[in-house]
Amino acid sequence: MAEQILQIENVDPKELHGPNDKHLDLVKSMFPKLKIIARGDFVKVMGDEDEIDYFISRYETLMMQLERFGKLTAQTIEDVMMASTDTELQQKMSESDVLVFGRSGVPIKAITTNQKRMVTASEQKDLIFAIGPAGTGKTYTAVALAVRALKAKQVRRIILTRPAVEADEHLGFLPGDLKDKLDPYLQPLYDALRDMIPSTKLEGYLEDHTIEIAPLAFMRGRTLDHAFVILDEAQNATRSQLKMFLTRMGRSAKFIVTGDITQIDLPPKTPSGLPQAMEVLKDVRGIEFIYLDDKDVVRHKLVTDIINAYKKHHDTEEQDDGIGQGREIVQKSE
Repeated sequence: MAEQILQIENVDPKELHGPNDKHLDLVKSMFPKLKIIARGDFVKVMGDEDEIDYFISRYETLMMQLERFGKLTAQTIEDVMMASTDTELQQKMSESDVLVFGRSGVPIKAITTNQKRMVTASEQKDLIFAIGPAGTGKTYTAVALAVRALKAKQVRRIILTRPAVEADEHLGFLPGDLKDKLDPYLQPLYDALRDMIPSTKLEGYLEDHTIEIAPLAFMRGRTLDHAFVILDEAQNATRSQLKMFLTRMGRSAKFIVTGDITQIDLPPKTPSGLPQAMEVLKDVRGIEFIYLDDKDVVRHKLVTDIINAYKKHHDTEEQDDGIGQGREIVQKSE
């Protein structure tokens, strides 16, 4: 009789084995010829050597699924353990439309057609632009994709950045150190992360810089390798800033740029870099533009009506250069 010991890494054994070892008991029922003993961070398996190897391979897949999504279900366990071939296993795992499991196990997934296009585009392209009004889930979907990539070990770190631009508000002197002064601008990114990563885990990621949140100006001079990088509120980046950001892309990197060209907060004589990038890069292979609209709004139903009302109002007014140019590009692309 052969014997092997499997060490549980990167996940909580209690979550892997389930409440009162419910998940472990389900696994044991699928391998009646094996003797499986779980103690702390280790699982001892005794039986036929080939069957042990098969068990360990599939149990490691379960750990990867738990690390990626933060949750295991009985259906997932059955899919992993009962798949007859590795090809079938990969197919079953890729069929899940859940990006990550958030707090309390809430599944986070792309809901609307264009959010799903963001997911597909991100899997196929290294740089995508997600353009659309407030409330369409651009940033939230992008952050979920980044967290999924990190948990699946497709990237080594996540970098989230925004231009530090005030939205028609003059905040004056802000107390505290540099982080205290910049955090208010970056709060929406923290909010999204807190929905997807447990607090203690998130604190650890921020401390060791596995996840970095920084203003756009801090990207200058860097090369971002093996990272999932999101530029949020890109309409508030100047032309030189946006070009600078896009040229930071390093090896094995994924970039997502999100923005709303109807909410540019730059000074009147400072053109936004986003409409220019949409025009300059529209024919570059390897880049995809996703245009979200009022049908993608996932906030209160009134948000859709507000967006449509403002759009109707703006259509009757003379547009300033930045917004007008951007709207033309969206209409042509659609």
